[in-house]
Order: sequence, then structure tokens, then C-alpha cells
Amino acid sequence: MDNFNQTIWDRRFLELAKEVSTWSKDPSTQVGAVVVKERLVVGTGYNGFPRGVHDLPSRYLDRETKYKLVVHAEVNAILLAGKEAMGATLYVYPSFSLPPVCNECCKVLIQAGIKEIIGYAPDPNDERTKRWEQSIAVSRMMCEEAGVKYRTI
Repeated sequence: MDNFNQTIWDRRFLELAKEVSTWSKDPSTQVGAVVVKERLVVGTGYNGFPRGVHDLPSRYLDRETKYKLVVHAEVNAILLAGKEAMGATLYVYPSFSLPPVCNECCKVLIQAGIKEIIGYAPDPNDERTKRWEQSIAVSRMMCEEAGVKYRTI
């Protein structure tokens, strides 16, 4: 596929990840992820609490509690994709840094066999960039060692 057509498909899947992000009840950061294999969506996910766990607003507003309970969008999408994640591409919205995944999600996507991660170019002024800086540095190292590509459009 030529670069022009690839960019069109990348934008489509990133816009789908953006739409999926709106399903999250997190008032501070809504994240969406889409797992794609051969231009077919095989998994979608957004950040939220596990099934059956009460997603009360008070829990989302308490950052310490939220971080202990939330399942990240990338993990939810990979769980839904199952074995179809092997060799697939992960689209993530929004992007705070490059790669656009934290170290915890990075471990999962490497184990699942994701071959590439794509996000929009991050905004260097986004305050979340600094908060996730150390985690993203670890993700970058793991992706490079494991041969997982990452890029922005």
C-alpha cells in the first residue's frame, strides 16, 4: 500500500480510537485504543474500571484510587482482540509522548505480539506529558529492544 493510502487508513483508525475514548467515564483523561489487523478492527478499548466494579465519580476523582482500579484502554483492546493481536497494529488516542503507551501497557502489548503502535503527534505542552515521562522512557526502551515500531501521523 502506498504512503498516501496508509495515512488515510491510519487517520481513520485513530479517529475511531478518539471516538472510543469518549466512552470512558474518567473526567481527567479519556483514552481509546483500537487493535487492527489487515485493516480489520479486531479489538477496541477505553480506560475504565473492570466489569462489575462500581465506577463511582468519587473513585475517578481520587487519583490514587483511580490508578489502582482502572484498566487502560490499550489493555482492554488487546484483551478483546485475544490471539488476533499477534502481528497487529495498536492505534492509541490521545498521545502524550512517543510511544503513546505507558510501560505497563507496553509490557502487555509486547507479550500479545503487537508489531506497531500509532498515535497522533503529541502536544509537547500537554501537562500529562511530564506526569508520564518516566513511564514513556521505559516504554521506548522496551519497544526498541523488542522490535515494536511506533510512529505518529
